[in-house]
Amino acid sequence: MTDLLAKKQNGSSLRRSTSKRSRSADADHKHANVWLGYQIRSLRTALRLSLKEVAKRASVSIGMLSQLERGLSSPSIRSLRQISEALEVAPSYFFERGSPPPLEEVGRIVRAGTRRILHLTSGGVQKEMLTPDSPGSIQMTLVRLQPRGTSGPDAYTHSGEDAGVVLSGAMKLWVGDDRYTLNAGDSFRFKASLPHRFANAAAGITEVLWVVTPPFY
Repeated sequence: MTDLLAKKQNGSSLRRSTSKRSRSADADHKHANVWLGYQIRSLRTALRLSLKEVAKRASVSIGMLSQLERGLSSPSIRSLRQISEALEVAPSYFFERGSPPPLEEVGRIVRAGTRRILHLTSGGVQKEMLTPDSPGSIQMTLVRLQPRGTSGPDAYTHSGEDAGVVLSGAMKLWVGDDRYTLNAGDSFRFKASLPHRFANAAAGITEVLWVVTPPFY
């Protein structure tokens, strides 16, 4: 009887803990969406552009853009790129910024606690910028995919090459008409002019070290 009561108490504690973590994650996602939406809206109004004008430039619907600005959703990687071009900024403009580095590290060093982060919560994607915020010919990010996380339903292209290695978990990668499943330790490289997209292929979180040249963000 005592063992049964203990099991019930442990089960209740686990459910409360899981529920608490879920609420915390939801709050983090809401904050990320609101922050991104505020950046988009502020930049659009500063450029004196209407929702209709930006939506047309970015080839997205007015309704979708309005939802983004109100923090009700987040864009896919392709949509973010299109919106950035419509607003005449690099996608890196929308990365949340960490603390500024010491003067002697500017342009060379990125400390773990000061990475700029981009949250694309609707797709379950988080990108941490690993290269300094300075001009260069390569760009490196840590891509973290939540369960069922994806870059989006539509493939995208850009100039240069992409390369990387799956650090943990597993990832599906579409390049042109080909599809691959990469596990931890597997690496890749392809011409970025080929339509490509990716998705988590694991039950848990997948992490990928991703390198792009020239910089995409």
